[in-house]
Amino acid sequence: MAVAIIRILNNSPTMKFIIGDVLIIIFILFITRLPQSFSTTEAIQPSLTRLDSKRSSPSVQESAAKAVLGRLLPTHLLSFHFKIVSKDVCGGQGCFLIENYDGPTENGPEILIKGTTAVEIASGLHWYIKYFCGAHVSWDKTGGVQLASVPKPGSLPLVKDGGVLIQRPVPWNYYQNVVTSSYSYVWWDWERWEKEIDWMALQGINLPLAFSGQEAIWQKVFMGFNISMEDLNDFFGGPAFLAWARMGNLHTWGGPLSKNWLKQQLVLQKKILSRMVELGMTPVLPSFSGNVPAALKTIFPTANITRLGDWNTVDGDPHWCCTYLLNPSDPLFVEIGEAFIKMQIKEYGDVTDIYNCDTFNENSPPTNDTIYISSLGAAVYKAMSNGDKDAVWLMQGWLFYSDSTFWKPPQMKALLHSVPVGKMIVLDLFADVKPIWATSSQFYGTPYVWCLLHNFGGNIEMYGTLDAISSGPVDARISKNSTMVGVGMCMEGIEQNPVVYELMSEMAFRKEKVQVLEWLKTYTHRRYGKSVQQIKEAWAILYHTVYNCTDGIADHNIDFIVKFPDWDPSINFGSRPSKLNSMHTFRLRTRSRRFSFQERSSDLPQAHLWYSTHEVVSALKLFLAAGNDLAGSLTYRYDLVDLTRQVLSKLANQVYLDAINAFRRKDVKALNIHSQKFIQLIKDIDVLLASDDNFLLGTWLESAKLLAENPSEMRQFKPLLDFDWNAAEVIFILCDSMNGMLERK
Repeated sequence: MAVAIIRILNNSPTMKFIIGDVLIIIFILFITRLPQSFSTTEAIQPSLTRLDSKRSSPSVQESAAKAVLGRLLPTHLLSFHFKIVSKDVCGGQGCFLIENYDGPTENGPEILIKGTTAVEIASGLHWYIKYFCGAHVSWDKTGGVQLASVPKPGSLPLVKDGGVLIQRPVPWNYYQNVVTSSYSYVWWDWERWEKEIDWMALQGINLPLAFSGQEAIWQKVFMGFNISMEDLNDFFGGPAFLAWARMGNLHTWGGPLSKNWLKQQLVLQKKILSRMVELGMTPVLPSFSGNVPAALKTIFPTANITRLGDWNTVDGDPHWCCTYLLNPSDPLFVEIGEAFIKMQIKEYGDVTDIYNCDTFNENSPPTNDTIYISSLGAAVYKAMSNGDKDAVWLMQGWLFYSDSTFWKPPQMKALLHSVPVGKMIVLDLFADVKPIWATSSQFYGTPYVWCLLHNFGGNIEMYGTLDAISSGPVDARISKNSTMVGVGMCMEGIEQNPVVYELMSEMAFRKEKVQVLEWLKTYTHRRYGKSVQQIKEAWAILYHTVYNCTDGIADHNIDFIVKFPDWDPSINFGSRPSKLNSMHTFRLRTRSRRFSFQERSSDLPQAHLWYSTHEVVSALKLFLAAGNDLAGSLTYRYDLVDLTRQVLSKLANQVYLDAINAFRRKDVKALNIHSQKFIQLIKDIDVLLASDDNFLLGTWLESAKLLAENPSEMRQFKPLLDFDWNAAEVIFILCDSMNGMLERK
C-alpha cells in the first residue's frame, strides 16, 4: 500500500496554506455539492472521449489483436477475422460482437469478431473459445492454457444467427496494485510481459497500472534539481524493494540500481506502453506523492521537508529507514510533480491522462480540519494538471477502510472534492470484503472502481469470496445514485487461485449476477478439457468451503507451517497470547492499520480457518480419484498440488496446537509425537511442492539471475546489486519484519 505525505506536518510548527487564496478554498468547498447531480459516467465522459482520441488507429489495433491470436492459437490465425467498430454500434458502450463470417470460408475466416478496441476483440476471442470451444486460459504458473478442445481450422462451431453481443456495463476494467511490481513482476523480461499483456487483453483489462522504469524518469527529473547520482543511490531501493522505496517506506535497501538496470527497465517500460496502446488500453502512470531524496533538504534548505519515522525496516537502521517527504503546501512540490509528468510525456508520448497517486494511505493527517485536507488534495492535483492539463487522479481507496476512525464523512468529502468534478477516480480496493461505496454515499459523488483485493503479500493459499465477486459489482452498479465506473483486480501478488481471477474478469462484461455453482461446472470442464464427475463434486465442495470466506478477515496465510515462530509457551505460558492473533488490529510502527484479525479469547496462536477441513479432505480424495481421467493435464496437476498443499497446511495447524498443549501438560511423550508429526508434514510438503516447479523458490531466484544482461554484470553487481540476494530478501525480510506479511510455500 502507498505512503502518505501527511506525516511530515506533525513536525511543522505551523500549518501553512501556500496553494492559493481564499477564493480557491471557497471554490473547493462549493464543488463538494456538485458531484451528486452527475450520472454514473457523465462526470468522466469528457475523459473517456479524450482517451478514445488517443487510441491507435483501427488497423493498428486489428493487427495487435491478430498478433494476440497468433501467439495463443497460431494454427487458427486464418480462422478469425477482426474488425474495430464504433461505440455507436454498441449503444455508446464498449463491446464485442461475435458473428459467423459472411463470405468465402475455404481455408479462410470462419468467425468474425468485432470490438470497440483491440481489447474488446481479444475479449471476444476469449469468450468464443471458452463458451463455444471449451478452452481455458490462465497464467503459466497456474497450469497455463487448455486449448486441446478447440476444433481444428475449418470445423469451428457456429454462433447463433445475429451473433453474440456482449457490452461492458461499466467503462473500465482496472488491473494491478502498486506493490504487485515487487511481489510478482520485478524479474520479468519482455517475453514474460508480452504474455501478461496478452492475458490482460483476453480478460478485457483496459486500464492497467504501468509502473516499470519510473526510476529512470526520476533520475532525469531529480538531476534537474541538482540531485547527484550518488544521492539517488541512497534514495532508490534495490529491484525487489522498489515498491516500498517508491512509497517512501524505505530507501537504499537492496540497492543501488545499476546503470544497466535503469536503462533496461526504461526500455522495457516503453515496450510495455507501446503494446498496451496498440491494443487500445489506457495505461495508468505514476505521479509525485512527495517522496524525495535526503539531499533535496540540503539543496533547498527552506523547503518544507520532514524526515519520517521508521516503517518496519530492519532494526530501524537510519541507513535505510526514515525517508524524507516534501509537504504539498510547499511550491517545490508542484514544481517537482509537474516536471515528473512532463518528463514521462517526453519519454513515452501522450499515452494517457490517468495518473496514480496515494497520499494519505496508512497514515493519519495531523489535523482533521476539512479546509486543510482540501488544500493538500488540491496541491497534489495541481502538480499533475500543470504537467498534463487533462490529468485524472486515480487513488487507491484503502485509507478509507484502514483508517476509518479518521476518515469520517467530512474528511472524506474534503479530500474527494478537492479536485474538479470527474478528475478523480477512487479504487474501492477491498470491495470484495469491505466495500466502502455502500457506506459513503457512493464516495460522495466521486467516480469509483469496484475492486477485488483478494491477495496480500503475494502469499500462496487457496482462498476466495466467489459469491461476493459474482454479485458485488452488480449490486454496486444498480444501486441508487451509483457512481461506479469500472471493476478491477488489485491483488498484491498474481499467479494464484486462477478461478478467482477468471470469474472476476468476466464481471467486466456481465450485467447480471452469476450463479457460481453452475458457472463452476463449465469452468472445470474448460480448465481440464473434459467433464469428470469426481471433479465436479470436488469443486462443489471447494465452492462452499475454501472459496466461500465470509468472516471479513483479510487473508494473509498465517498457517504455522509457514510463519516465523512468534509464540514462546515457556514464557508465562497460560497467559501470553500470540502477538498476531490477540489483537483486533495489528499496527505497524507507523501506527497504521495493515491487518485485521478477530478478537481471540484463547491465548493460543490461531491460524485463519473459515471452513471444515474434513470437507476439503473429501474434495482432495475426489481429486485423486480423477487422476486416471486427467493424466497429463497441467491444469489438473497444478490444482492437485495446490489442494494437497492446502490440506496438509491446515492439518499442520492442529498438530502444532497439539504440541503446545502437550508442552503445557508437561507430557514429554505426546510433545515428541506431535513435534515429529509437524516436522514430517514439513518434509511431506517439501516433497510435494518439489514436484511442480511453479511452487519452487528456485524458480523465483533463477528468474532474478536471468535478468542480469550477462554473467560479468552479475559479478560486477555483487555485492552492490545482487539480483539473487534481492529475490530472496523480499521474501524473508518482509516475512520477518512485517511478521507474516508475505507467507509463501
